[in-house]
Amino acid sequence: MLKTVATVLVEPATMFELGVVCEVFGLDRTDDGLPAIDFRVCGREPGVQLQVSSPGVTVTPEFGLDGLRGADLVAIPASKKTRNYPPDIIEAIQDAFEAGAIVLTVCSGAFLAGAAGLLDDRKCTTHWRYTDDLAAMFPKATVDPDVLFVDAGNLITSAGTSAGIDACLHLVRRELGSSVANAIARRMVVPPQRDGGQRQFIEQPIVECRSDSLSSILQWMTANLELPLTVEDLAARSAMSTRTFARKFAAETGTTPVKWLTNQRVLRAKHLLEETDLGLEAIASRSGFGSGALLRHHFNRVVGLPPVDYRRRFGNQTAPVGSV
Repeated sequence: MLKTVATVLVEPATMFELGVVCEVFGLDRTDDGLPAIDFRVCGREPGVQLQVSSPGVTVTPEFGLDGLRGADLVAIPASKKTRNYPPDIIEAIQDAFEAGAIVLTVCSGAFLAGAAGLLDDRKCTTHWRYTDDLAAMFPKATVDPDVLFVDAGNLITSAGTSAGIDACLHLVRRELGSSVANAIARRMVVPPQRDGGQRQFIEQPIVECRSDSLSSILQWMTANLELPLTVEDLAARSAMSTRTFARKFAAETGTTPVKWLTNQRVLRAKHLLEETDLGLEAIASRSGFGSGALLRHHFNRVVGLPPVDYRRRFGNQTAPVGSV
């Protein structure tokens, strides 16, 4: 369970990565029926302003390093790359980790975890620009440059920027359940799970779309995955020719409409496998695959294991394992 979450800051603090941690763990969502979390922003001294990487901005931690005591999770946003972090910060992280806290790093926060000795003999990752530096600085670590995040149990390391969202939501899902992760993701307007890389164990985010014209159709597609959607239908709904729509879709998302739909349908199937006891044919119908055979084919290709095995690993324990 994640009842207490502490994030520890080192100057210069990074606003985006800190914001990700605050957004996922720090907002009071009890009105939505989500569990309350005691959230603490910690620095070396409480009430002392810290400079951040964005010019003209400061942040003032409410807690000192004693705020890490008793935390179920210690989150380390991006920080400078060095071996020479303040010794009291390193000691506080080590003490919390040894006391049983999970440590999660966002982007270059992995360097602080490494300085605390937490990466030794562990698989980990960081922003792709820094993976060589991390491997050189901490040779006992196994740095994977190709993944979005690595879940090593009591240590989770993530790559840059939006990968921190993936890692945080993954941890919420692991510790508090899919329904909580899904509710937070809806509030953040991001998918609760992103597939790719090491498939079901290491998540990758869907590509971002910066086109307002495509944003509306992507939302509509997500809400209507069970329909027999074709590229021609989607192009007509977008008031474009089929060729123009396909070209613009690929330019804005980096993938084709068919691949995007398939990945989102697999994501819906995963949610139904996790949260319901529906049989395979019903899940195939609700996720837009039409038949159990087609669902099995795409699910195994994208996720790397059959639906029955996925339900056994990640499904609601009350759901009958053999129901797929």
